[in-house]
Amino acid sequence: MDTQPNLIKIDSYDPEAGVKRCNVHELYPRLWAIGSVEILDNPLLGFFCSVKCRGEVILRVYDLARNLRGAGVTVIGGFHSPLEKDCLDPLMRGTQPIVICPARSIKNMRIPSAWKEPLTQGRLLILSPFESKYRRVTATLAEERNRLVMALSDKVFVAYATTGGKTEQLCQQILDTGKPLYTLDLKENEHLMKAGAIGVAANDVIEFLANS
Repeated sequence: MDTQPNLIKIDSYDPEAGVKRCNVHELYPRLWAIGSVEILDNPLLGFFCSVKCRGEVILRVYDLARNLRGAGVTVIGGFHSPLEKDCLDPLMRGTQPIVICPARSIKNMRIPSAWKEPLTQGRLLILSPFESKYRRVTATLAEERNRLVMALSDKVFVAYATTGGKTEQLCQQILDTGKPLYTLDLKENEHLMKAGAIGVAANDVIEFLANS
C-alpha cells in the first residue's frame, strides 16, 4: 500500500468531474492525495462540529454517524474536533467512502492503523491543499482546510456550532454560497436555524439528504 501522497492538478480533470464543482480548481489548483481520488466524484456530505458540545448533541451525533454509515453516504471532513473524531470511528467500520482532510501537509504523515484497511479497500481518501513545509496543524490552516471541505461538499451538515465561534462563522459562509446546510434540530442549534440552516432530527437525516 503506497502511503506517499500524489499531487493532483485540478485543472487536469474533466470539467464535468466532481472535483471541478464549485470552482474548486480556481481555489486549489494543486491538492495532495493518499488513496482513491475517484471518491471525489461521489456526492459529498461535508461534516463539521464545534469542539465543545453538550450531552444531548453528543448522543444525537452518534446516532447520525450510524445512520450515515448505514445509508452509504460519502462524508468529507477534517475529523479534528473531539466529536468529529468520535464519529470517524463508526464511519470507518462501514463500507461507504470517506474523505479526510487534515489541516497540514500529508507528506510523511503517519497513517493511523484504523485507516489502513479502508485505504487498502479503496474507500478512503486523505486529501490536503498544503505543501510539505506545513507540517503542524494551526488555527489558520484549519480554517483553510474547512474552506476546502466546504468547496468540495455538495451539502453540509453541522452537528453543532458554538454561538460566536469559528464554526458558526463557517456556517454563514456556507449559507452565503447557497449550498444546503443542515443541523440537528435541537434547542442548542436555534441560532443556526434562525440564520437559515435546516433543522433535522438525527433519524431523519438520510431522508432529508435524499429528497433535497
